[in-house]
Amino acid sequence: MLNYSNVITKENSYSGIQMKEIRPVMKLIIRGKKREFLSAIGKSLNLLLPTEANTSSSSEKLTALWLSPDEWLVYSNEISNPDNNNYETENLLNKNISKVNLGAVTDVTDQFVLINIKGDKIFDLFETGSPFNFNDFRRKKGSTTQTILAKIDVIIHNQNQNEVNLFVRRSFSQHLFSWMSDSASRL
Repeated sequence: MLNYSNVITKENSYSGIQMKEIRPVMKLIIRGKKREFLSAIGKSLNLLLPTEANTSSSSEKLTALWLSPDEWLVYSNEISNPDNNNYETENLLNKNISKVNLGAVTDVTDQFVLINIKGDKIFDLFETGSPFNFNDFRRKKGSTTQTILAKIDVIIHNQNQNEVNLFVRRSFSQHLFSWMSDSASRL
């Protein structure tokens, strides 16, 4: 695995909105359809995958975001070994899911950047660059969505009333962070 440094080198705060990159955070895409797959995930991670659209589930160490009927993003703050970038969770899932042909596990840790955003004007910021209607989303803790923000694909996870985690592809992260900083300064 490549060892990337932080894409976003500083924490920004404008108009009551604070933004910063959170790392290291393990991110895995898991895919599967069978009942045995869901059971194996539950036993391996001690976490039930959400089966309802645009929802999430959490345990002490992990969070799973529903992306499609057979796809989830699982992330944590689990620290990896800097030499080989392997994660205990990934190894466990590869052993219990991939190797027994129940589903697929893909490490997207270096592909996605996680930006934590806090403040009471988060959704005002999002509404300036996204076609998504955030009215119901902002009231439902744990809700998730895949949408466009400033013409960039993002995954948004509503952590709390005034806190979200935003996942963006690494190649677009600096541009999106600059756009959010600039737009937040004008709210």
